[in-house]
Formats: sequence, C-alpha cells, structure tokens
Amino acid sequence: MLDKIIALINDALYSYILIILLVAGGIYFTIRTKFVQFRLLKEQFRAVLEKPENGVSSFQALMVSTASRVGTGNIIGVSTALCLGGFGSVFWMWVIAIIGSASAFIESTLAQICKKRGENGSYGGPAYYIETLLKNRLLGIIFSILLILTYGVGFNMLASYNLQSTFSSYGFYNPTITPWVIGLLTALLVGICIIGSANGIVRVTSFLVPIMGMIYILVSLVIVAINITSLPEIFAEIFRGAFDFEAIFGGFSGSCVMYGIKRGLFSNEAGVGSAPNASASAEVSHPAKQGLVQVLSVFIDTLLVCSATAFMCMSSGIEPSPEISGAKYVQLSLRETLGDFGPIFITVAMILFAFTTLLGNLYYVDQCLAYINKKIPSKTFMTIYKVIASLVILLGAGLNADLLWGIADIFMGGMALINLPVIIILGKYSLRALADYEKQRKEGAEPVFRAKDIDLPVEVDYWK
Repeated sequence: MLDKIIALINDALYSYILIILLVAGGIYFTIRTKFVQFRLLKEQFRAVLEKPENGVSSFQALMVSTASRVGTGNIIGVSTALCLGGFGSVFWMWVIAIIGSASAFIESTLAQICKKRGENGSYGGPAYYIETLLKNRLLGIIFSILLILTYGVGFNMLASYNLQSTFSSYGFYNPTITPWVIGLLTALLVGICIIGSANGIVRVTSFLVPIMGMIYILVSLVIVAINITSLPEIFAEIFRGAFDFEAIFGGFSGSCVMYGIKRGLFSNEAGVGSAPNASASAEVSHPAKQGLVQVLSVFIDTLLVCSATAFMCMSSGIEPSPEISGAKYVQLSLRETLGDFGPIFITVAMILFAFTTLLGNLYYVDQCLAYINKKIPSKTFMTIYKVIASLVILLGAGLNADLLWGIADIFMGGMALINLPVIIILGKYSLRALADYEKQRKEGAEPVFRAKDIDLPVEVDYWK
C-alpha cells in the first residue's frame, strides 16, 4: 500500500507539475540570461579558479555541491534510467541539465546576495533568500524541513542502499546479512567524520571529489575507446528513443522522458535549492561569480559523469532490462569490457561516490538546522542529530530500492515546488547582478558588487 501511494504521488509530481515547472523555469532563465550557460563558459572557469584571501573558496564550495550532486545517482541512477526508460532517457538528462543550469545560476547568485555573516565565514541558502526578500520565515522553515528530509533521510538512505548493492555480485554477499554489515561500516565512518566541523567536511570533500571524478571519467573514456565502433549506433539509439513519441505518450510514467527528468534532476539538482547552501559559503567579490561556478557544477555532474556512466554501459553490448537495473547492469557492462577488474573498479568508485555524497548531504542538513534554530544548535542536540543521521544511513542499506527511490523523489519534488516559484519571483535580482558583472568585465575591471547597484530593497550582511 505504501509503495502504491508513493508511486501515485510521484506520477502526479513528475508527469505534470514538476516537468512544467522545471522546463518552463529553465527555458525562462536561459532566455533571460541570454544563454549564460554557454555564453560565459570562459568566465565559469575563471571564477572557479579565483582564490580568496581567507574563507571558503569558489572551488571548495563547488566541491561541496558537486560532492552531493556527483554521487551514487550518477552510477545507479543512470543505470536505472537506462534499464527502465531506455537509451532515450540519456537525451532528456542532457536537456534537463542544459536548461536547468540557468536555474542553478539564478538560485546560487541569490544565495550569495542574501548570505549571512557568521563566526566561521558566510552562510545562507534558499531559506535565507526566502526570508530576506519575501519576508516569509515560515516558508523558509518549511523548505528547510523538506531539505532535511530529502538529504538527511531520503538521499542518504538511498546512497547507503546503492553502495551496499554494488557488493551483490560478489560470492560473500548474503542478502539478509551483508547489507546491514556494509550499512553499519558506512554509518560508523560517516559518524566519525561528522564529529568534526563543517570546515572538516569541506576539506574532505574538496580533496576526494576531483580525484574520484577524474579517475571515473578517465576509465569511462578508455572503455568507450575500446568500443568506439559502437558509438554511431549508440547515438542513433539515444535520439531514436528520445523522440519515439508513440512509446512516450503510450506510457508516459515509464517513458524515457520521465526517467530522464527524474534521474537527471536527482543527479544535478538544478533548481531544487540544495547547491545554494554551499554557494553561500564562498568568499567572492561578486555574487554572479558563484552563480557561474554552479553552472559548471551541473555540467560536470550530468554532461560529464552521468554521460560517462551511460556510454560505459551502452557501449558494452549488454542489453538493459528491468531485471538488471541498478548496480548489476553497470557491473555486467564493465565486466564485459574490462573483465574481473570492472566490478572491482565500480565498487571502489561507489564507495568514494557514496561517502562524498553522504558528507555533502549532511553539510546541507547542518545549514538548515542552524536556520530553523536561528543559530547553531547546542552541542548535545548536534551529537544526538549526528547519531540519528548515522542510524538513518544504516537503515537505508537494508530497505527496498523502489521504496527508497520513491521517497527520495517525493522529498526532492517538494523542495523544487517551493524553490522554483520563489526563484522565478526573485530572479530579477540575479539578472541585475549578472548585468552588473558583465558591465564591469567589459570595462576591464575585476567585478566588485554593491547591493545598491541592483536596487536591492532590503539590508543585507554583505555588499554594503
């Protein structure tokens, strides 16, 4: 009964409401920013390499948001989309990333404009720009609760399940015992890590994510090169499936469009309102810089890492099917090309992906708990929270995959239902900030932002 209820809610959310909001919002911001995701590609790389005198750099903030974005969804999520939605789902992942990156620019720039000054640097996110510019703290609290449920519960349980599922192909795997053992070990490791401060999470993720991502993409390129003769047919299959309208409209809830959007959104989170929590922590001279950095994060996640997984699987010759969706399809595909090394590599990659995802997600939860409480909660509360967060990770390892995907999708959809309308209303301030940034760059100056330059109607902690 619970599975059926969750499935009904998901169908309603992703068949109608969210598709309209995501696509319409992404297209609207793409047009209003004059295709910022392509037009200012050079500026994106320039911004990410900028180093502040002190505080969290743009690169570190990018790594925290990428740690959450580039996670088990890039492997298991892509596999699930291919097995249940077909090769055409890859095209719709690309579409949602490209148009969604404009929404990512808007929300992250807003987070920078409205960020708060704290003892350890700046902080902020959607809850703060909702309260500051919409004067609605209640809506900010509701959003924060949804984010805690999404990342602290839904996504972390799913990441834990996805991690343990990669061990299912090994001889020692016992479905009644092994998931709990792996879940316990993962929970203990994460628990030990989060005893430190938020800055500790930043350091760990900024070290692990680049290494993890580069090795994963490198191996995927090797596999694609080995199977390069199959590439023309793969692209043909992607576009054939993506525009098979008879199949799409014949069963939309199970179509490539649905799975491409759901798994693409799960992976890159553009417009959902998660990444702005990391964006607000960066010390930059202009809010638009961090908006540009987050555009780059979406591209890294979907156009690079998700595509890497997709092409590794599709070029292997293993036919996707519902029976092998998830870790099994990826492992079978890599074994076909790399032999016994394939499953071992994907297991190691999943351990790193899952670990950084769990840490990045809990960083977001920390920010929201501080918002709801109006300050960092007491040491006793935080200790209890960290124990509960670790137990949630343990619990996720032993639950049902379909149930966990459904729960995560609903919570994420709830965040998007709040954040997307909000950034459509408040996006004008990000657009003004972008215009100010471009004006200064054209004049040959290093852009420096002042709130009065965009007629901001409220006082903010920074940009005086």
